[in-house]
Amino acid sequence: MAHTMAVVMLVLLSITGHQVEGLGGWLACPPRVIRLEEGHRSKRQECGGGFAWRVGWAWMRESWVVAAARSEALLGLMFLTEWWEWEWVCVLPWVVWIWKGLGVAWPRVGQQGWYQWVGRIGEEASRVVLLWLVLRWFYQHASSWEQGVWGAAVGGVVRLEDEGRAQVEVAEDERGVYHVRLSGTFELHVDGTVEFYKRMLVIFLGLLEAPGEARGSRRTRDGRTPFVRQQQMAAWFEVPQPHISRWFKYWLERDWGRMLSQKWGEILTEETRQRVIDSWVAFPWWSARRMWEHLRSQGSQITLPQVKQIGRESGWTLLRQRLRERYQISAESFRPRDEWLVEQLLGQVQRLVERLEALGGLTDEQQIALADLEALCDELQLEPARPRRALPWVLRVERLLFGHWEWVENETARCIYCGTTDVSRKSRKPRWKSYVDEKGQEQKVAVYRYYCHNPACKHKTFTNLPPNLIPYSKWTLDHHLAALQTYEWSRSVYRCTSQMLGVSKMTAYRWVSGFGYQLLPVAALFGVLRSSGVVGVDEKYVLVPKNDKPEGDMKRWMYVYFAVDCYTYDLLYIEIYPYNTKQSARAFLLALRAKGYRPRVIVTDMRVDYRGLVAQVFPQAVHHECIFHALQQVRGHAKEAYGTNYPETHPEVDKLMEEIDRIFDARTKRTARRRYEKVLAQRETFVTQTPDAAALFDFLERHWPYLVNAIESQIIPTTNNATEEVIRIFTQHYKTFCGFENIDSARLYLGVFEKIYRFTPFSDDAQERIRGKCPLELAGYEMQKLPMAHLFRGLALQWPASAFQELVPNM
Repeated sequence: MAHTMAVVMLVLLSITGHQVEGLGGWLACPPRVIRLEEGHRSKRQECGGGFAWRVGWAWMRESWVVAAARSEALLGLMFLTEWWEWEWVCVLPWVVWIWKGLGVAWPRVGQQGWYQWVGRIGEEASRVVLLWLVLRWFYQHASSWEQGVWGAAVGGVVRLEDEGRAQVEVAEDERGVYHVRLSGTFELHVDGTVEFYKRMLVIFLGLLEAPGEARGSRRTRDGRTPFVRQQQMAAWFEVPQPHISRWFKYWLERDWGRMLSQKWGEILTEETRQRVIDSWVAFPWWSARRMWEHLRSQGSQITLPQVKQIGRESGWTLLRQRLRERYQISAESFRPRDEWLVEQLLGQVQRLVERLEALGGLTDEQQIALADLEALCDELQLEPARPRRALPWVLRVERLLFGHWEWVENETARCIYCGTTDVSRKSRKPRWKSYVDEKGQEQKVAVYRYYCHNPACKHKTFTNLPPNLIPYSKWTLDHHLAALQTYEWSRSVYRCTSQMLGVSKMTAYRWVSGFGYQLLPVAALFGVLRSSGVVGVDEKYVLVPKNDKPEGDMKRWMYVYFAVDCYTYDLLYIEIYPYNTKQSARAFLLALRAKGYRPRVIVTDMRVDYRGLVAQVFPQAVHHECIFHALQQVRGHAKEAYGTNYPETHPEVDKLMEEIDRIFDARTKRTARRRYEKVLAQRETFVTQTPDAAALFDFLERHWPYLVNAIESQIIPTTNNATEEVIRIFTQHYKTFCGFENIDSARLYLGVFEKIYRFTPFSDDAQERIRGKCPLELAGYEMQKLPMAHLFRGLALQWPASAFQELVPNM
């Protein structure tokens, strides 16, 4: 290394154009020769023996490389030897260089003996330090050139100043085996409070061996003679000797799970682990503390942390956590959670809807994602609800009111279910059908039973009836339509309808309910969906006494969800759910999306469940909360904090309510935000006097982003009044029921209400914009040629033949 440094210095000096005399550049530069020319005096004589600063500067400018090379050499050797206590000697060559430069510039002093003697002392000191560093570096690394004692090996040695030494070698005949030699005095500092650290220290001491020591007994499992005995380590670390022996067993068997994951002092044997796991399997609903108490009652000395450790290391804790997320586990039952099953189904529905939108059409049937859910249903003996049997006369009525009706003038028989003419008569003997004509007289007509040869038709036989007759009823189709029309005018009073038609109220109920077997297929009728893009969503509770809900305070109540166009008042979707939960709201929004609606704005009340759901199901929509409901809840918080009569007892609170009202009366968001900040600035004053007032300000601050977006907007309504109006009309129809009998009858009624509401024109005293028009007309659908629209306008269903020829085309 020293030779390398010297060569580098010589090359460096040669590159700079300096010729150095001997000893690697450690002699001073040769004396400067001053040539005397004729007619000129020397510079020394011109100076008169004074301070010749130009001469000194010229000498220092040409000789600085020598000082730099010496200083760099000292610094490099000091770095290699790590001898930083004398790092100041790197400056010594520069001090000598400056000293000689001053002697050249000031000859009178520089030629003095004492001055030159000091310069030589400094230069010799630099040489001695350099030599000492070279010898020190050679001494430190000389041992690394020695060969190992176990044959050819590759390794390294670390030696300390106090003769401490560590050597690591890798033997060629034992690939991957390291041989370590330690000599001298060393110190280890280990945190004994960490169990893992303590065990690693015990393993390290147990692996130490003294060279040449051999004993005939007390050898380890792998045949070694350890330098530190296990009994000695047990006394040092206050650990039972069998525990130390077991640690070495884990080390030799590479059982890292037991070696590394132990956090407590007690060692868990395999028998103890198995006992805890067996007990826990018998009681899977028990917590770790409950299991620990059970084991302690049986005399076990196991600790609670150890029970938790066994559950974690065996995977039982994670398994139990996952099971409890999906199943109800108790001593009485082990069954899937309803909310988990619903969440899985809703997730599958959303994925299918997204695929349907991406492909622009219906997707292929997929059974893979539903296989697990179907298997669970089979295990629980759950069956899907059977589809309601569509009555044949209902199909005829719907075809009459909404579809292309064709009169059979050539006596051609058609299947009443699929409409095919590929039929054949079943028998030659007719059946006599009794019916009541328009004059109230009972008549009879001959009808025949036919076979349907359409493979896609599920009904293989049917009875061919005249167009105005209905199976299993003597009353004609005109009577059923009259019942529906009368019921719509009488606002859901079946008793009045039955009295007008001369039938029982249950007969009138069955006739009208037949129109509610399915919701209105708007997309199928008109070929297109029309909406303003601003949809209000709300729900109303209804009474349904007969259901399969568990016993509780809310057993008899279910919830009807509404989706209403805020500008056309059109009822886009209606459905009933047993629970008013987040999952019910998500299912309703997914069904609305599956119908094809893509709202730009969704208006709700203050229910917080809708926030995440709207963003999840309709990510492109703006979520707005009704300002009217918000102001109501603000006053509710004021009443809770200050009492019902706060306007009289606390006038400052009444003034605060007026300021909050003025926030949403602003025409611009800038004005609204300024008023909002002014109200929030009073928080500290009101909360200091009445701590319960904090709920008022917190509510306003939490809902502010969902309220302010309606201000200065051309499409976002400030309130959800349209949805509230539809719910009010629904209540007028529903209140005469005094509750639905069951959820099936409730769904039937929802289908009836949807048709009645969407086809019924608004009264003459309604807003001028909607007066005399039904919601479907306000939405932009062509309604003049639909018989249903004429029915709910009070017109008779005696239409001309042209009314059946050009209905609204399906696009």
